Amino acid sequence: MKVLIIKLTSMGDLMHALPALTDAAKAVPEIEFNWVVDQAFSDVPLWHPNVRRVIKTAHRQWRKQPITAWQDGRLPTFYQELNAHDYDVIIDLQSNLKSAFVSWLRKGEVHGLDKKHCREKPAHWAYKHHYQVELKQHSIEKLRELMAKVLNYGKPNTAADYGVALDQYSLPELEFELPERYLMFVHNASWLTKLWPQASWQALVEKAVEQGYSVLLPCGNDEEYQRAQQIAQVSEHAYALPRLSLNDMAALTQKARGAVCSDTGLAHLAAVANIPTVTIYGATDTQLIGTYGQQQHHIISDMDCSPCYKRLCPLDNAEQGQPVCMANIDADSVWHRLKTHLPAQ
Repeated sequence: MKVLIIKLTSMGDLMHALPALTDAAKAVPEIEFNWVVDQAFSDVPLWHPNVRRVIKTAHRQWRKQPITAWQDGRLPTFYQELNAHDYDVIIDLQSNLKSAFVSWLRKGEVHGLDKKHCREKPAHWAYKHHYQVELKQHSIEKLRELMAKVLNYGKPNTAADYGVALDQYSLPELEFELPERYLMFVHNASWLTKLWPQASWQALVEKAVEQGYSVLLPCGNDEEYQRAQQIAQVSEHAYALPRLSLNDMAALTQKARGAVCSDTGLAHLAAVANIPTVTIYGATDTQLIGTYGQQQHHIISDMDCSPCYKRLCPLDNAEQGQPVCMANIDADSVWHRLKTHLPAQ
């Protein structure tokens, strides 16, 4: 069976879809997938052994200049690639307007959620076959349920299995020799309200170094790199990483002894790598989108307003929108939680 998956973004959401593919591979012999994905995250689907190829979109660019994208051939080329092969089943696993546009461009009958269950309700117009899933469950379980209904097998009662082997990637060359015992501290996030204070990260670095660990601090852009450099200033055993590909980050993460993360895509990479991880939450709800796996642990703000899902903290004592709930989580409690789960030295 040959299946086309449409799921464009984001990094964490793509990783949430991987267990659904693992379920399907166990239920349907010789199944293989092609996957339509944003070019920024095109490494992720290929981590799964049942994904044969990806079809890359640049919809963020196309949306800004749709006429130019059509005239210079980018959109026609994508359309041709999207419709170049026949599939037994086409599934939109994202069910919002962006993915529905791709579903509409794809010839053939597309399977997706119905009007009441789509993230953005008009998306259901792009689907020929409609499904319902239980919304009050983790995103991973929703996707497993949808895949099972589309392909007509019973959703397994077993724990989600990402089904990937990240050790196939070689460690990247860095400007420093990679430490033998290191932790990943993922300090960055897309929302201000997801950020733990810089001083707290510095205190955590010092605690890790005292216990004989080095610390790697990844980044995704220049601003995050500067922040990583500032955090790393407290110890010669802390290193701000340059921007790396997702495959390079996967190779580094799967070799780490453990991780502490903000609520961001790389936290879900730590879950895929199955390393002991503590992720810090304030503005968002772990029950629906938290890191998922046996070695995943959450520290959640106990403030009454959490989770608020606001990008700027609205409290009167918030400074320039920075989250009060995150500032109330101290480095001692985070380190104690992580240390409990780290492998023996």
